[in-house]
Amino acid sequence: MARYLPSLNALRAFEAAGRLGGFSRAAEELNVSHAAVSRHVHALESQLGTALFARAPRGVRLTEAGRDYLARVSPALEAISRASVAVRAIQGSGVSVSCEPTFAMKWLMPRLGEFEAAQPAVDITLHSTPGLADVAGGEVDMAIRYSRQPPEAVSFDLISDLPVYPYAAPGYTEATDPRDLLRLRLLHEDDGTLWRQWFAVAGIADAVLPRKPKLFSSLLAIEGALSGQGIVLTSAELAENDVRDGRLVRLSPVGLAFGAYRLLYRPEAIRRRPLRQFRDWLIAATREFRPRGDPSG
Repeated sequence: MARYLPSLNALRAFEAAGRLGGFSRAAEELNVSHAAVSRHVHALESQLGTALFARAPRGVRLTEAGRDYLARVSPALEAISRASVAVRAIQGSGVSVSCEPTFAMKWLMPRLGEFEAAQPAVDITLHSTPGLADVAGGEVDMAIRYSRQPPEAVSFDLISDLPVYPYAAPGYTEATDPRDLLRLRLLHEDDGTLWRQWFAVAGIADAVLPRKPKLFSSLLAIEGALSGQGIVLTSAELAENDVRDGRLVRLSPVGLAFGAYRLLYRPEAIRRRPLRQFRDWLIAATREFRPRGDPSG
């Protein structure tokens, strides 16, 4: 008799929502919209002919049928995930890497050819996405992300923990006094918090920023600085190519220790040789970006 198998995407959405206690948290973990999770769950309920969730004052809750189904589905999906990881640990030369867009564009892509020349048998698939892919669930093999705190549930290696400095296109005067920067246009990748923290480190508490903050991505802020639109706070690995080629200059020696780039992966996945080769190359290539004595090198 043929197996009756609902959609895998629907099962993943249901399992995440049931395990995490809501559609919003499931959407965040799966890196999809709340509406997508809701749509998958409703489709699954239609296939099964029963309600798995009931509306609650604050979101949804599992029905009795939903609780029973979750108890059966969760171990099955975990078994599928582990079996898939085990097969990939033996077979295949592909490595899928999810990378924060600014690091992908400003550092990784210009150097990826070096890795491919050194390891021609390894096939890298690079996904440049702002949202964190589900490394723990096997959506990708590895991810490069910027954060202030180390992640939980996955292993990681530190890639860079350089401070951020102010950079601008040539023609801006070097700021011998940090107050000089308050007379210039500051480009923001947030609501101005990063700049205020930098000014505090530079000795100017409660700095009043010269213009209303403009919300950029970090990549857009760097591109704005390159086109002469203002000054950006960024770290040396992201500015390295543009500084070397004379497109950006550092305006102050004052740096702010803020966050770090890390390479994330599942502990068991690193048994695959292609993943180890990419990790080892990346750690060696970024050695100069870890000045604080990180054990990664």
